[in-house]
Amino acid sequence: MELTMKEKLLLEDQREHELVCVKKYTEYSKRADDPVLKNIFQDHASVEQEHYDTLTKILNGQVPPMAQGQEEDNKYQFKGINTTGTDNDKYLCENILVAEKYVSSNYDTAIFECRDHNIRQILNHIQKEEQEHGEHVYNYMQSRGMYSIQ
Repeated sequence: MELTMKEKLLLEDQREHELVCVKKYTEYSKRADDPVLKNIFQDHASVEQEHYDTLTKILNGQVPPMAQGQEEDNKYQFKGINTTGTDNDKYLCENILVAEKYVSSNYDTAIFECRDHNIRQILNHIQKEEQEHGEHVYNYMQSRGMYSIQ
């Protein structure tokens, strides 16, 4: 499979963004105060690494099969938890949400610019996982009184 220059550049950008996410989640898992948040960050770091590896394969001319892992959309349940989070954890969550919003939005352009249907499907899948990461962090924040909806 041959990528156009535009596809290559967009995918290289996304791969670099994924690497930043791996580093952020890994670092934040060490810095988080709450063990629940540490776990969320560790889990997300591992998925971000999968995204990075998938984009590397695509850039190397392979179209990897889409991951057929278990859907973990509801893995993190925070109903009934009313503890207050720390300022440190709130800062880490706010920072990672900004990163997830940015990375997810950039997938839109990459998806529309890809000619290959299978690559589009893979990128759609990755983008969905990015949005789920944001949802997990948002739900965590809301359960700890860190994100007020008004």
